[in-house]
Amino acid sequence: MRIEIWADVVCPWMYIGKRRLEQALEGMPGTEAPEVVWRPYRIDPSAPAVAEPLDALLRDPFVDTALRACAPGLTPAENRVRVAEVAAAEGLGPRWGATWRVSSHDAHRLVMLAGEAGGAALQDAVVEGVLHAHFVAGDDIGSAPVLDRIALAAGFREGGRLLLAGEGEEGVRDLVLRGRALGVRTSPTFVANGRALEGARHPEEIREFLAAAAEYAPRALPEEVERFRQAESLLGAGDPLGALALLRPMLDEHAADRNVRLLAARAHYRSAQLNRARRGLEALVEETPDDAYARLLLGRTLQRQGERELAGPHLRLAGVMVPGYA
Repeated sequence: MRIEIWADVVCPWMYIGKRRLEQALEGMPGTEAPEVVWRPYRIDPSAPAVAEPLDALLRDPFVDTALRACAPGLTPAENRVRVAEVAAAEGLGPRWGATWRVSSHDAHRLVMLAGEAGGAALQDAVVEGVLHAHFVAGDDIGSAPVLDRIALAAGFREGGRLLLAGEGEEGVRDLVLRGRALGVRTSPTFVANGRALEGARHPEEIREFLAAAAEYAPRALPEEVERFRQAESLLGAGDPLGALALLRPMLDEHAADRNVRLLAARAHYRSAQLNRARRGLEALVEETPDDAYARLLLGRTLQRQGERELAGPHLRLAGVMVPGYA
């Protein structure tokens, strides 16, 4: 069984959740250990690429208000103490607490690249190194030298070089979008066999979750089917640009697939890329004149472009074929 953990390396509960998962796996029956794969999630997308002292952030009145939403009833300082106490109970002390606010994007790139290069064991070693550096050593995990040192210590010798070469940029962005499409909304989120468990739960809860997931093995879908469904999910959630980003590889590899092209046209329409939507829909209508939905969307696209005379016949035909479109 594969366990995917969607989490942000700057989230303290990710480190706590990692320790609790390790304890849960120690008590699992059976001889074959699950494969653990770490996936990126961003809790602070606006964090700077160049690190800023976290103490100054916690003193900012605006940020203080935002941080209160993460721990109702506690000030950010009080919440920091609470999390530190939980971390100490999990053996993550004695010093605990991030020193820097910095984008986790490059750290996520390193984690993803480690998984691709050496599988779950190497990825886990890199994750451990990144978390220890951020929360225990107080290092800047946005720094290329720090990430290179972490990679070398984990046995991922080429990690620093790959980061400098820009590897993993699109891969991490793609995975973040796919996590959003799956409904991931907190760090960490454990996913196994299509089931999800949110938060750094206690080992027994994680163990019970994994035992239940092990009994349910959904049919594996082809990768392109999963990607298509995730793009649909993002479009339905109001993220047409994210949907287009997920569809991009499919538009190259499955350029003749009508469903892919129609979904792309819908996303172009929703993101106000009307010329692209129009070109795609005109081709679809020419190929299949009785596609009522394609005609409806083409008519609406033309309307938005101010082409009411051209839009009229398409809208009328769509209404004749499907009265609900009238």
